[in-house]
Amino acid sequence: MFIPQPTLDRRNFLLHAGAGLLGSTLPSPLLALGGDEHTLNWTPLGHLAKEKNIAFGFALNYSLLSTNADYDALVARECTIVTPENAMKWEAVHPEPDRYSFTQADAIVAFAGQHSMKVRGHAFCWHRALPPWVTRDVTKGSAEAVLRQHIATVAGRYKGRLHSWDVVNEAIQLKDGLPDGWRNSFWYGLLGPVYVDIAFDAAKQADPSAILTYNDFGLEYENQSDTAKRKAVLTMLRDLKRRGVPIHALGLQSHLRAGTGESFGADLPKFIAEVRDLGLEVFVTELDVDDSHLTVEGGARDEAIADVYKRYLDLVLATASVSVVITWGAWDIAKVTGAVATTGPNAERPLLFAPGGSPKPDAISAARSFQRAPLRLN
Repeated sequence: MFIPQPTLDRRNFLLHAGAGLLGSTLPSPLLALGGDEHTLNWTPLGHLAKEKNIAFGFALNYSLLSTNADYDALVARECTIVTPENAMKWEAVHPEPDRYSFTQADAIVAFAGQHSMKVRGHAFCWHRALPPWVTRDVTKGSAEAVLRQHIATVAGRYKGRLHSWDVVNEAIQLKDGLPDGWRNSFWYGLLGPVYVDIAFDAAKQADPSAILTYNDFGLEYENQSDTAKRKAVLTMLRDLKRRGVPIHALGLQSHLRAGTGESFGADLPKFIAEVRDLGLEVFVTELDVDDSHLTVEGGARDEAIADVYKRYLDLVLATASVSVVITWGAWDIAKVTGAVATTGPNAERPLLFAPGGSPKPDAISAARSFQRAPLRLN
């Protein structure tokens, strides 16, 4: 059991704030202040999730993983699965037509191997993170060959070593106005909707043992836009399965928001059940909470963020259908969260851990959600 030692006033504040917020109802030995009142006995989230047959982990920042010992220790302590945040995207691994660069991706896969962690690959086919040569040089005539060759090379390098791949990312965007809700993306413009079939087929050929995933955002809330997008995604998934496309899982990105008054409801568990009825697994792939809408500070802010984590994780884990939970980062870094770029303020405290590795109130909230969750049987 890990016992973090006090190093910074903020870290100690977070430990004690977490205990005050949730500790009175948190079963031992999950949370207990040590005898000197400055240490915290902490059961890692990966351990708690594993007890319910769920893998837990982070999206990894290569720059931190390669330079920060505290970061490495946090990842090693908490995770049973990891995913590269950016290191396997096109612009990172395939910067020029005839050149691949696997330094960052290899390092993440090697770190995971050293610590007996699974790895999710992210992502083969997306409308963003494309190097300039792709959008400049690839044509309708060459698009399929380029896409297949990229997937064959990248997936082939890690054949048999990865748990899953995000094969297609964010293919549905209703506001683009295309039939069936398709996003008017680079790949759609060159190949039409068949690009999804091509990508999954290429991934299956290159890495036949990996779980091949469709990943998307905006599926979580009980509002008009998310409800409509759930319907469009489910229609797409049913069509892919009907036609024998080798898809195995849905990734719910789960970029959440605090301070907006939005709620989760019965439609999300119903949607998850419908996805499972198609024979697909369900993953939470990019979990974080945007706190930029909050007007409160200090402990009240932490409590509001923790409440979003609690309500969401309690809801989706109660389905006993979610087999992976990954947060989009390991510790707080001020950043724009969500899948859509914005010019608004950064999220300041979107993740479960403080810099240095101390669990925040939201980590304690997540821990309790894992403890409350039913055992996932399959």
